Amino acid sequence: MIITGDDPEYIAFVKARLRDQFLMTDLGPLCYFLAIEVSSTSDGFSISQEKYIQDLLARAALVDEHTVETPMELHVKLRPTDGDPLPDPTRYRHLVGSLVYLAVTRPDISYPVYILSQFVSAPTTVHYGHLLCVLRYLRGTITRRLFFPRSSSLQLQCYSDATWANDPTDRRSLSAYCVFLGGSLVAWKTKKQVAVSRSSVEAELRAMASVTAEVT
Repeated sequence: MIITGDDPEYIAFVKARLRDQFLMTDLGPLCYFLAIEVSSTSDGFSISQEKYIQDLLARAALVDEHTVETPMELHVKLRPTDGDPLPDPTRYRHLVGSLVYLAVTRPDISYPVYILSQFVSAPTTVHYGHLLCVLRYLRGTITRRLFFPRSSSLQLQCYSDATWANDPTDRRSLSAYCVFLGGSLVAWKTKKQVAVSRSSVEAELRAMASVTAEVT
């Protein structure tokens, strides 16, 4: 359980009442919770999953030490029929599932993780190769984290984008958006649109509608 607030006396009161009713241990200031690392300074606090990435790379058992600059090449369009089916898709599914949770603190992998998660039912060698690319990217950017400044304003800023007819199988577009509260990134998402857009303008409007609904 995480207890937050701006009144230390009331937080102490809540913890005392909880101790009266339940057997509990006070672990002090938040620093690690559900594989998410939290560090605080006078300027603000940051969250990351560095240890989680280390464990993920160990489970992936990469045999080389290579790193890459981007998690996925530009304009890549993967199909279900690309490559040969994996004899045992268990590792692919396990690694993609771990990446989905990692995207909680790493918005920079949101797009490739969404793409790769579409093939968990029948992954191929090509899909697995792109998965390894994401892991090599994480190896080179393992210390990246989200920072939330204390002096941030409360002004909302939203950005959206769309890739028109990006999916070569069903021609549906992808929407993506991110929402900032002042200088803090507080929400982001990548998702395939529910219908086929007949123009790039229509795809962009659907993306704008998604971020508007999120902000509302």
